[in-house]
Amino acid sequence: MIRQLKEEGWLRTPRVIRAFERVDRGDFVPRRYRDAAYVDEPLPIGEGQTISAPSMVAVMTELLEPGPGDRVLEIGAGSGYQSAILSLLVKKVYAIELETLLVAQASERLKKVGCNNVEIIVGDGSKGHAEKAPYDKTIMACAAEEVPAALKEQLKAGGILIAPVGGPFMQILTTLKKTGKNRFEEKQHMRCSFVPLRRSPRGR
Repeated sequence: MIRQLKEEGWLRTPRVIRAFERVDRGDFVPRRYRDAAYVDEPLPIGEGQTISAPSMVAVMTELLEPGPGDRVLEIGAGSGYQSAILSLLVKKVYAIELETLLVAQASERLKKVGCNNVEIIVGDGSKGHAEKAPYDKTIMACAAEEVPAALKEQLKAGGILIAPVGGPFMQILTTLKKTGKNRFEEKQHMRCSFVPLRRSPRGR
């Protein structure tokens, strides 16, 4: 899988390549899909969610430009696979996930593989996590018609935010670089398809 990702140009940076080599995707897929763990396609993980295809995780990780001192906010922790990759590249990962079952499963998997700098938080990703803001980088693993204002506000000046922006079935992978207060430099990269961002019911 790693060789294919490198040959196809999805993985380019030595630090990112080493992180992918150290994290076994098979540890983050449900047992019944273990035979497909190294195929470049998304897989169901329960609760209507998926683990992204390895190539998409690679693209997003490369675009995020993770640095050793970065504090990263991840929206949509899912299986914990992206969190595990980032844990080897940055100082701290705060991962928000609405589904409590997925939080429990991801936390258990991350603990089992020794990721000690990831905190999985039950919550509404559209609100971010103001308690630990601002963040150097933010990554959304779920689609939204527009990037939630809270995530923009919680990003440091000079920080990078990556998100699939668009409708419920097709989006454009987009990066925003914060150039000043309420100012962003936007770049669109490729078409993609992510599950929609889920928000907490009112009052929850």
